[in-house]
Amino acid sequence: MTLLIVFSCIALLILMIAVFKINAFLAFLVVSLFAGIGLGLPLIQIAAAVEKGIGDVLGSLVIIITTGAMLGKLVAESGAAQKIAQVMVGVFGTRYIQWAMVITGFVIGIPLYYGIGFVLMVPLIFSIVYRYKLPAIYIGLPMLAALSVTHGFLPPHPSPAALVVQFKANMGLTLGYGMLVAIPAILIGGPLFAKTLKKIPSNPMASFIAKELPDQELPGTFISLFTALLPVILLGLAALLPLVLAPSSSVIPVITFLGQPSIVMLLVLILASYFLGIARGKSMDYLSQIFGDALKDIAMVLLIIAGSGALKQILTASGVSTEIAGYLQVLSIDPLLLGWLIAALIRFCVGSATVAGLTTAGIILPLMTATHTDPNLMVLAVGAGSLMFSHVNDSGFWLFKEYFNLSLTDTFRSWALMETIVGTVGLIGILILKTMIS
Repeated sequence: MTLLIVFSCIALLILMIAVFKINAFLAFLVVSLFAGIGLGLPLIQIAAAVEKGIGDVLGSLVIIITTGAMLGKLVAESGAAQKIAQVMVGVFGTRYIQWAMVITGFVIGIPLYYGIGFVLMVPLIFSIVYRYKLPAIYIGLPMLAALSVTHGFLPPHPSPAALVVQFKANMGLTLGYGMLVAIPAILIGGPLFAKTLKKIPSNPMASFIAKELPDQELPGTFISLFTALLPVILLGLAALLPLVLAPSSSVIPVITFLGQPSIVMLLVLILASYFLGIARGKSMDYLSQIFGDALKDIAMVLLIIAGSGALKQILTASGVSTEIAGYLQVLSIDPLLLGWLIAALIRFCVGSATVAGLTTAGIILPLMTATHTDPNLMVLAVGAGSLMFSHVNDSGFWLFKEYFNLSLTDTFRSWALMETIVGTVGLIGILILKTMIS
C-alpha cells in the first residue's frame, strides 16, 4: 500500500506538470500535502514537514546556486567561457570535444559537490554549444554524467565518505576501486549514450547565452581558467591541508571555515568580480546588472528545487525508506546486490542520493558484517544504487530540466535514463571487481 501511494503521488505530480501545465512549485506543494495525508502523517506535522523540506534543501543549495548563477553569468558575459571553449577546442578539436567535457567533469567532480560543479560548468557547456553550433544534450550530458558518478561513488563526497566510515572501509582503497568502476560507467552513460540524444531539442537558459566577443576583448587564458578552476583549488586545499597539519593546529578551524562550499563560492565570486570586471574597466553598476539578471533567471529553478525538497521530506518523515528496506532485507541474494537494490528503491521513493545511501547503510551493515562482504565494494554498491531512477522528486532532475529548458519527456529520456545507466553499469563493474579480488 505504501508503494502504491508513493507511485500515485509521483504520477499525479507528472500529470499536473506535463498535462495540465500547472506551475511545478505549486504542483509539488499540492502533491506533498496529498502524500502526507495518504502516508498517514499526523495532520499537524504535514505543514511543518513541508516547511522543513523546503528549508533543508534551500539551506544547503541557495547560496551555491545563486552565487554560482552570478559567477556563471559573469564568466559568460566577460568572455571567459568563450576563451576556455576556444582553448578546449584548440586542444581536442570539435570532433573530440565530448571527451574533453568528460575529462573536465571528472577532474572537477572529484573535489566539488555536484551542485557547485553543475552551476560552474553550465556556462562552459553553453558557450561551446552556441559558438560551434553543437547539440546541447550531446555536449553537456557527458560532463554531467562524470559529475554525477563522482558524487555517488567517490570520496570525499558526503555519501560515499560517510559510508566509508560506517562500513569501516579503507578510504584510499575505496577511491581506487571507485575509479575503476566509475570510468566505464561515465563512458557508457556519458559519451556513448549521448550519441543517441543528438536530436533532442534544447534551448538552454538564456542567462548563459552571451554575445560573441572579438578575440582582442577576451580575458587572458590564465585568468579565464583560474577563475573557473578556483573553487576546485580552494575546496581541494581545504580537504588536503587538514591531513598534513597537526590536529591541534590553530589554522584548521580557519581552513574548515574557508573550505565550506558556500564560503568558497562567495570568495570566488568576489575575486571573479575583480579579475573579470573591475580590473578590465567594468563598473559596479555593470556587475550589479549582470548579477540581477542571473538571479531573475534562476528564481523559478530555486522554487522548483524547494518544492522537490518538500516532497522528499514528507516521504522521509513518513518512514517510506525504512519500510521498503524492511521488505527487501528478507531476500536471499548477494549482499552487494541487495545493498544496491535497497538504495535504488529508496532513491526512487525519496529522491535524494545522499538520503538513499545513508539510510541503506544502517540496514545493510549487519548483513554485510555477518557475510564478511568487502566493505569497500559495499560502499560502491550502495553508491551506485543511490544514483538510480532520478525523476521528479530529485533536485538534480529539475536543475537539468530548467537549465537546458527541456520538456519532462525529454528530461526522462536524457537525464533520468543516464542516471539509471551509470547506476546499472556501476553495479556490473562492482560484481566483476568482486570476482577478480575474491
